[in-house]
Amino acid sequence: MLRTFKDAFLMLVVLTAVTGVVYPLVVTGIAQGTFPAQANGSLVERDGKVVGSALIGQPFSDPKYFWSRPSATGPMPYNAGASSGSNQGPLNPALADAVKGRVEALQKADPDNKARVPVDLVTASSSGLDPHISPAAAEYQAARVAKARGLEVAKVRALVAEHTEGRQLGFLGEPRVNVLRLNLALDALKP
Repeated sequence: MLRTFKDAFLMLVVLTAVTGVVYPLVVTGIAQGTFPAQANGSLVERDGKVVGSALIGQPFSDPKYFWSRPSATGPMPYNAGASSGSNQGPLNPALADAVKGRVEALQKADPDNKARVPVDLVTASSSGLDPHISPAAAEYQAARVAKARGLEVAKVRALVAEHTEGRQLGFLGEPRVNVLRLNLALDALKP
């Protein structure tokens, strides 16, 4: 019995060292060597200060900025520690009320815009943290942002086109616009 206990304890120590120390160090070393920006959180800097991550959305509510997708995290939006979907199905009245309220808020912010509101501006992503919007969602907001900043709409649309990322590997996913990077580029423009 004592021999079995010693063997089990030795295996515990060895596997703890391998899976708890050696393996994480090797994987971290490979990640730092091959993809250092991604391994460190894809941090976005402005003037030498970190302002966010390209992988996690941020709330924007000022009309001079492009707005992100709604966040499903609570009580604080875009809280990576609370990442999850809302778990509200398409027939849930709470989801319908939330979408209706978001559509009204978008229409109130830009009453001259009579276009249909893109779905990604009124529904949260499955993680609740999506930092991207569709090019259609950016286009929907372009006139409001241009007006609030005193810019020509064509200049704002050109900036959106410049910040539109294509499909990964040419066929995976959909084209998308990183809201944080687009808003930082807007801040860098002169009216």
